[in-house]
Amino acid sequence: MNTHALLVGLAAVLFCMGLAGVMIRRNVLAVIMSLEIMLNAVVLSFVTAATQSQTIEGAAMTLFIYVAATCEIALAMALVVLLVRRHGSLDVAAEQELKG
Repeated sequence: MNTHALLVGLAAVLFCMGLAGVMIRRNVLAVIMSLEIMLNAVVLSFVTAATQSQTIEGAAMTLFIYVAATCEIALAMALVVLLVRRHGSLDVAAEQELKG
C-alpha cells in the first residue's frame, strides 16, 4: 500500500481519537492533551502532503501551527492554574458559572 495513504489514514485515526477525547473527557488537562493530539494529526497530514507534492508549503504551515500551538498551551496552562485556584479541581463542569 502507498506510504502517503497510510500516513493520511494514521492522521485521520489520530484526529478521531483526539476528537473523542475532547468530547468524552471532563478533566481540563485531558481535554488539552486531546486537542494537541488533534493538532499533531493535522501537522502529520500537512507534512504528508508536502512530501507527496515535493513542496515546502507543508513544512512552512507546520512551523506556523507549532508556533500557534505554543501560544495555545501557554494560555491553556494559565487557565488551568486559574481553575485550580478558584475551584480546587480540574473538572470542566466546575466552570459552568462563567457562562455569560
